[in-house]
Amino acid sequence: MAYSDSAPSVPLRWNFSQVLGQQLPSEPLQNDDIITTVAFEKRGDYLAVGDRGGRIVIFERDDRNTNVSSNRRDLEQRDFALRHPKFRYKTEFQSHEPEFDCLKSVEIEEKINKVRWWMTHDNLQFILSTNDKTIKLWKVKEYKVKHVKEMAPPLCSENMLLAERSFVPGLETTSAANGYRLEWIEKTPQNHLPPQDVDSEIGGIENPFRSKCQKVYASAHSFNINSISNNSDYETFVSADDLRINLWNLEVSDQCFNIIDMKPSNMEDLTEVITSAEFHPLHCNLLAYSSSQGLIRLSDLRHAAICDHASRIFQHRESNGSKSFFTEITSSISDIKFLNDGQHLLSRNYMNMKLWDMRRESSPVAIFKIHEHLRPKLRELYNNDCIFDKFGCCFSGDGLHFASGSYSNLLRIFSPGSGREEGIKLEIRGNSDRTRV
Repeated sequence: MAYSDSAPSVPLRWNFSQVLGQQLPSEPLQNDDIITTVAFEKRGDYLAVGDRGGRIVIFERDDRNTNVSSNRRDLEQRDFALRHPKFRYKTEFQSHEPEFDCLKSVEIEEKINKVRWWMTHDNLQFILSTNDKTIKLWKVKEYKVKHVKEMAPPLCSENMLLAERSFVPGLETTSAANGYRLEWIEKTPQNHLPPQDVDSEIGGIENPFRSKCQKVYASAHSFNINSISNNSDYETFVSADDLRINLWNLEVSDQCFNIIDMKPSNMEDLTEVITSAEFHPLHCNLLAYSSSQGLIRLSDLRHAAICDHASRIFQHRESNGSKSFFTEITSSISDIKFLNDGQHLLSRNYMNMKLWDMRRESSPVAIFKIHEHLRPKLRELYNNDCIFDKFGCCFSGDGLHFASGSYSNLLRIFSPGSGREEGIKLEIRGNSDRTRV
């Protein structure tokens, strides 16, 4: 898959679909209810949402098994109608609790920083969640529970029927061969027979979504964890903080391996920190991580136990005339994502979103400008600390559309080859949307 300005892209019409967890007008906004991270399950059937209160809320897609009318006209309308995915609330659980670090005398808040779905070979679903210091592995499973209102008495076995004959008057004679049960029923008085009109009644069937903490990975990071990424080998994952990246085995919670360490011997010499880390979706030995200097490093875990030297470094060298004190801050990469094909990488800094070809390190194949209109106001943004705000990025399943957030409830969507360099702006307000081209 190659990207070029001349490559046509299928035009999409963006419409409002659904609001999950809408706040009531009379309900005050609680700090614990603020969303901090979201993650879709690989097939798109489930959505996990983490918040400041340490909770994880799971929503399930509810339009997969919609009953289709047999009416021909309805079927034709369904073919041309745009089906929006619909999600419904499934369950929620408390992932993290507030803690206190006695050695550093620091409170560790329960806020969820990242959530990742983990699908095993046997289709079991797990969730990796992390706050600033502790990572937890949760197993989420759906159970079918039947509620029985009334249970009929169990049927008597043949041995029990034979034993009952000695206690019922008038049944002392031996029954005919293979016909004792019928004879016993015919001759037994009605007050000695079990009631025949009592049936078990199923009160209802529920599908509860239960969660259970399987593993706790703690005490491995001195700085706050900013990202976690599960590997394509279904056995390992990485966790990254500002200066270190650790490699974990899913089954071993009390030991990890430090594979990248950027901490200098003297902290006064610190000039760069890690901002995000992501495993390659196809090759389990490749790991990409970004930094505050606008660099993306690609490391091969087969080369050395400590991957201090990157195999490739992706950097967009802008013209020297445009560099300033503020551009060094805005060039810090806040998020990176591998596309599903494994050949492209998406990155986001304060000003732009960039699409990289893994075979070309010198410059991105596409630059999507998001905050260029704020460039004259960088000094003001620095004074009120807004210049340090971080934004994420994401892409569609086919890898042709890219999105990222902005200020004023704006979502920016870009489609290379669509002829719209500025992309599409979606302004979300409550239960409606406004689209501006």
